[in-house]
Amino acid sequence: MLSITDISIRIAGRLLIDSSSAQIVPGARVGFVGRNGVGKSTLFHAIRGELPTESGSISIPPRWRVGSLAQEAPDGPESLINVVLKADLEREALMHEAETAHDPTRIADIQTRLVDIDAHSAPARAAAILSGLGFSTADQARSCSEFSGGWRMRVALAATLFSAPDLLLLDEPTNYLDLEGTLWLEDHLANYPRTVIVISHDRDLLDTSVDQILHLDRGKLTLYKGTYSSFEEQRATREMLDAKHAKRQADERKRLQDFVDRFKAKASKARQAQSRVKMLERMKPVTALVTQDVREISFPIPEKMLSPPIIAVDDVSVGYDPKKPVLNRVTLRIDTDDRIALLGSNGNGKSTLVKLLANKLPPFSGHVTRAEKLSIGYFAQHQVDELNLDGSPYDHVRRLMPDAPETKVRGRTGAIGFSGKAGDTLVKSLSGGEKARLLLGLATFYGPNMIILDEPTNHLDIDSRAALAEAINDFPGAVIMVSHDRYLIEACADQLWVVADHKVTAYDGDLDDYRRMVLSARGMRTNSRDRGNNERDKPARSKEKRIPLKQKISEAEAEIARINGIISKIDTALALPDLFKRDPKQAAQLSKARAGAENALQRAEEEWLAASSQYDEATG
Repeated sequence: MLSITDISIRIAGRLLIDSSSAQIVPGARVGFVGRNGVGKSTLFHAIRGELPTESGSISIPPRWRVGSLAQEAPDGPESLINVVLKADLEREALMHEAETAHDPTRIADIQTRLVDIDAHSAPARAAAILSGLGFSTADQARSCSEFSGGWRMRVALAATLFSAPDLLLLDEPTNYLDLEGTLWLEDHLANYPRTVIVISHDRDLLDTSVDQILHLDRGKLTLYKGTYSSFEEQRATREMLDAKHAKRQADERKRLQDFVDRFKAKASKARQAQSRVKMLERMKPVTALVTQDVREISFPIPEKMLSPPIIAVDDVSVGYDPKKPVLNRVTLRIDTDDRIALLGSNGNGKSTLVKLLANKLPPFSGHVTRAEKLSIGYFAQHQVDELNLDGSPYDHVRRLMPDAPETKVRGRTGAIGFSGKAGDTLVKSLSGGEKARLLLGLATFYGPNMIILDEPTNHLDIDSRAALAEAINDFPGAVIMVSHDRYLIEACADQLWVVADHKVTAYDGDLDDYRRMVLSARGMRTNSRDRGNNERDKPARSKEKRIPLKQKISEAEAEIARINGIISKIDTALALPDLFKRDPKQAAQLSKARAGAENALQRAEEEWLAASSQYDEATG
């Protein structure tokens, strides 16, 4: 059990957690929620022993392994699959020792433990996790250094999940994922066999993957049974009851104080008045749980509504290399009030499509027709780098309103969420959520006819995401969104477009249908992805398949040789004279280890045969 007992944690003089406790039982799946900046990540640091508590204690069973996502993405020449496999430190150490051990007793111990931890199936488990997070079979054989930082953070997440710690701590893991990866992670966490605590602002993850909610509010931890929806209902009931209790107490305080004030000077009532004073002193104040209202998000209304369609795309090919277009033969239209969510794994062309629509990327062929005077507001997380870190929100607004009077500039700064002193705070001192709010305000500053939102919910807390959904639904123009937040898509989108296989197609189904399709496809990716769907592309795909398949064959051959070496050592140990009479327990361990090694050898040979057959097919 993870036992948090009466802890207080203070950072830079600010008390984040105040004499608070919580007990997390083994096997619990806990969603950790609370407004940005209240101290959730700080508590994770304390649980990992990286930060001392001011008072109280945090107790973890001594044999528990605690795992969390690395702060830095892995890098270097090693393949993705090897990076993930090395995350299981015990397996890595045992596998290395198995190659050098000569003592029969130690060989037996090593092989028995490898069987116990199912070490020989590890490559398949690692590959399944990488596949679920969006890496093809070919990707898994490539080196880490070939991938961008965001994709390498997915590798770090895969490594953490593969190591399967007894206590898994995840801090906003979906920030690095697309919707497809998020759907897979929801399913994986829902079936995680050990204890997990996940900090998340994703409602669907918190409704799908956890069975308890740990809430941090005003320094206090409160554990609720159930999903996030259940938590909201329980908390609303608690707030109402506490508000009523606080009102009753306030009324009682006023009655007692009125009696004291009225009769404290009368000798005949002095005793009664003193008794009321003592009652007031003993009465502990009850504070009503006042909800901290989130600042609303609003988008300016376009000055003029345009006639549909506002964008028509006809037979367009687009990308970054005319010889290898990302999207081919795209035909679509966008009307004045469309709400469209783009689905599809990262790398399939969603960002390319929104750049085409935003007129930031010209087509190679085909035609794009835009309504006259069409204005587009474009928001993407990478635009954070374009903010002036040494400027304030007021400074950014002032640049857009160079000739406006001070009061108007202050008014617009306040309208995008930075009123009063907040408007003069330097951007480098803003939280991730505040920077996102500033970017949203700047992107839509002139009242566009269409807004493109590329992952707008990163760094926004749950209430701010709800405010964003309201703003989208209140906006009269068109909205195109790319998001891993299922709640936002379901709350706002009335059309789903899938961007995949160099095409853009309307999806005839809802997100539940799409989720089932994604989980099914990712479960079969290792077998089906490289085969493709039509014969016309077979020669090109065959060339792409040969290198990873050849590498897979070599790896399988090396694994077969390694396991044969282990079996040879076990056989040598089993051949010792009188072993079964002298040490029957050791003999049994060796026999069990040999059976495990035989099973591993059979799997390695099957993998070699499968890869060899695929290679022959690709080259034939």
